[in-house]
Amino acid sequence: MNNVFFQQFLMISDIKTIIFLVILFAIITVINRLPKQKFNFSAKVMVATVIGLILGLGIQFIAGFPNDPMQFTFVRETTLWYSLLGGGFISLIRMLVIPLVMVSIIHVIINMKEDANLGDLVKRTLTITLAMVAISVAVGLTLGVLFNVGKADGATAIVTEGGRQIREVKNIVDTLKALIPSNPVEAMVNLNIVGLVIFSAIVGVAAKRMSKKYMAIVKPFFDLINAMQKIIVSMAMSIIKWMPAAVVPLLANTIAQKGVHAIAEVGKFIVVLYLSVAIMFIIQMIAVAIFGMNPMTYVKKCTSLLILAFTSRSSVGCLPVTISTLTNKLGVTESTASFVGSFGTTAGMQGCAGVFPALTIVFVTHMSGNSVDMTLFAMAVIVVAISSLGIAGIPGTATMAASVGLSGTGLAALFPMINPILAIDPIIDMPRTMLNVIGSVTNALMVDKSLGQIDMAVYNDPTAGNETVATEE
Repeated sequence: MNNVFFQQFLMISDIKTIIFLVILFAIITVINRLPKQKFNFSAKVMVATVIGLILGLGIQFIAGFPNDPMQFTFVRETTLWYSLLGGGFISLIRMLVIPLVMVSIIHVIINMKEDANLGDLVKRTLTITLAMVAISVAVGLTLGVLFNVGKADGATAIVTEGGRQIREVKNIVDTLKALIPSNPVEAMVNLNIVGLVIFSAIVGVAAKRMSKKYMAIVKPFFDLINAMQKIIVSMAMSIIKWMPAAVVPLLANTIAQKGVHAIAEVGKFIVVLYLSVAIMFIIQMIAVAIFGMNPMTYVKKCTSLLILAFTSRSSVGCLPVTISTLTNKLGVTESTASFVGSFGTTAGMQGCAGVFPALTIVFVTHMSGNSVDMTLFAMAVIVVAISSLGIAGIPGTATMAASVGLSGTGLAALFPMINPILAIDPIIDMPRTMLNVIGSVTNALMVDKSLGQIDMAVYNDPTAGNETVATEE
C-alpha cells in the first residue's frame, strides 16, 4: 500500500489503521445493540466514554507513547478517519445552532403571556452570569497561587518574533458595542450568538407588538415560527441519539493525538485546572441547593450533556442538547432555556473565559519571576469577567480569552510563555468546555427559579426527558 492512492487519497496505508477502524466499527455496533432496558441513553454515553479513553490509550500504546504521535502514519490515518464520525456528529449539531437560536428566541417571545417581563429575564441573566464567572476567575487565581502554578513546572517557553498573536484588551464600551449586530448575516457566519439573540429578540418583540393590531396579517409568520420550532427540535433529537457512537472517536482522538511527554511537561497546570473545574462544579451544586433544588438530581440529569461537552470541546456544538436538557429534563421554561442557554455559549463562560485565563495569568506571572499581589488579583477578576462577554463558544477561543486577560493585566509581552500550555490545549479544553456548559445550565436554573417559573415536578421526576430520546430512537 505504498503508493499515492493509499497514502494520500484513501489515507489507509498501514495495517494498523485498518485494525483500529475495524475495532471502532465493532465498538459502535456493540454500543448500538446494548439493550435499552438495562442501558438508557446516559448509560450508553458513559460506556462510550470509558471505551473511547481505552481506545485512545491503546493507540498511544501501539505507537510506543511517543513525544509526537502524529509522526506515525497509522496514528495520522486512524485519527483522520475517526474525525469523520466524531467531527461529523459535531458538525451536524452545530448545523442546527443558528436556526435553533433564532427560531427559539422568536418562538418564546411571540408565545409569551401578556404579563411576562422580558426585562427581568435579561437583568437576572446578566447579574447571575457575571457573578458566576467572577467567582470562577477568583477560584482559578486562588488555586494558581496556592499551588504555585508556573514555578518549577518544568515548562519552558521560547520567545520568538511573530508566531501566535496576542489580542489587546478592549475597553468595556467597545466590548459591549461589539455584541450589537450591525449585520445579522455576518453574526450568523461568525457565530456571534449574543448578536443573534439580540436580533431575534427584536424580531420577536416587533412581531408580538404587531399581533395586537394586525393579527390576521402576522398570523402566517406566527404559524411558520411555531412549525419550525417543532421541526428543529425533532431534528435535534434525531441527531442527539447518535451521541454514544460519536463520543468514542471524539475522546479516542484527543488522547491519541497528544504525546504523554507533552502532557507531563505542564502536569501541574493540568492538575490545578481540573481541580478548579471540580471546585466550581461543587460551587454550582451549592448554588442550586441554595435556590431550593436537589443538586444530585441536577447532576444525574446532566450526565450525558457533560460527557458530550467534555468530548466535543464545543459549547456552541452542545447548545441544542443544553436547551433540550433544560426544558425536557429539568423543567426550565422554554424562554429561560433558550435565552440563558444561548447567551451562555458566548458570554460568561466559566471555563474558557473564567478559570483558564485566571490560571494563565498566574502561570505567566510566576514564570517571569513575579508574584500575584492583591492589585493584580482584583484587576484580573474585573478584566477577565468583563471580557468574557465576547468569547465565542467554539474550540480554541480560550486562547483569545487568555490573551485578553494577559493584555488587561499588563502581561501582553509575556504571552509566548504559555506556548507549552497551548501545545496540549485539547487535554485542558475538555474540562473547560464541560464547565462552560454546566455553568450555563446552572445559570438557567437559578434565573428560572428566581422568576418562579421552573416546573419542579419535572425537575424532581427521575424519568423526565428520557422518553424524548427513546421516542426518536
